[in-house]
Amino acid sequence: MFFSSDNAGPVHPQVIAAITTANTGYAPGYGSDAFTQDARQKVRDTFEAPEAAVEFVINGTSANALLLATMSQPWETIFCADVAHIQEDECNAPEFYSQAKLTLVPTVDGKMSPDALRTKIESEQNRGVHGPQRGPLSITQVTEKGTIYSLDEIRALTDVAREFGMKTHMDGARFANALVALDCTAAEMSWKAGIDTVSFGGTKNGALGVEACVIFDPDLAWEFELRRKRGGHLLSKHRFLSAQMQGYLADGLWLDLARAANARCTQLATGLRDYDGLTFQCEPQANIIFFDMPRREHKRMLDGGAFYYVMGGDPHTGDPDGMLTGRLVTDWSVTEDAVQQFVDLLHG
Repeated sequence: MFFSSDNAGPVHPQVIAAITTANTGYAPGYGSDAFTQDARQKVRDTFEAPEAAVEFVINGTSANALLLATMSQPWETIFCADVAHIQEDECNAPEFYSQAKLTLVPTVDGKMSPDALRTKIESEQNRGVHGPQRGPLSITQVTEKGTIYSLDEIRALTDVAREFGMKTHMDGARFANALVALDCTAAEMSWKAGIDTVSFGGTKNGALGVEACVIFDPDLAWEFELRRKRGGHLLSKHRFLSAQMQGYLADGLWLDLARAANARCTQLATGLRDYDGLTFQCEPQANIIFFDMPRREHKRMLDGGAFYYVMGGDPHTGDPDGMLTGRLVTDWSVTEDAVQQFVDLLHG
């Protein structure tokens, strides 16, 4: 009953097999190998973007930080959701690499609205040389609340950004989960909707540790490469990053894994809905559930062998009737039996 994070699950055997295949003989370093060239092409094909620059890094924080640094200047501000991963969970890495500041846009269920974004944009750059200038917009898909922007919602946000001459980055750590939920293509959820760069996640969806930085404007490619090297994120044995992406994309595996994770989340949500005293914070749309429940119930679940994050206080000490927030995340490896075991424990 492990529902703490999709980072905690195993690597898919097909990805391991791809790494093993790459682990033979010698290959040029720093991304000059055939594995990297093939993986780049597979990503371009996936996004229907033959001219896109595609580079690989080991985790989502480096992908987000390096892409945003490439898209911004030190005197600019990056607009993002007030609950964005780049705000809450990356230890100021985007600010460190870009030297820009973050401007937080208020959200409802983890999502920015066009009106809220426009208000925040208009509130900046109204002090001339004394204030931060407008930099890029960053959208998280799936959001940190487990919700999903529809294609129309993405377009509405990128339209606002373009009104002010701004580019848009997508933090797609759970890109696959959103895509299968929307039943759309990678192109439709990115450049066709006005997105300029994507942090295309693999780690949370069955890879060992690889993210693709997809840059639809080739003019930004060289600066990104320089920033990646200067920031210490260009691996010498680069083929082992690229091989992961090869295995991840082969035969549509990345989509199958996301569908499996989302399906288990749907099963889990169904089992939780009718439990008295438990309420969802947002309607689950992908592979994440946030819910509120009394402390005593969280304690009972954790003592019974369930693993998940509890927020807002210590689940073991305090008012037993106090409401605490739980977060459940399903990854590709979660089984129907594990979900049912969790539901049975809750109702037991």
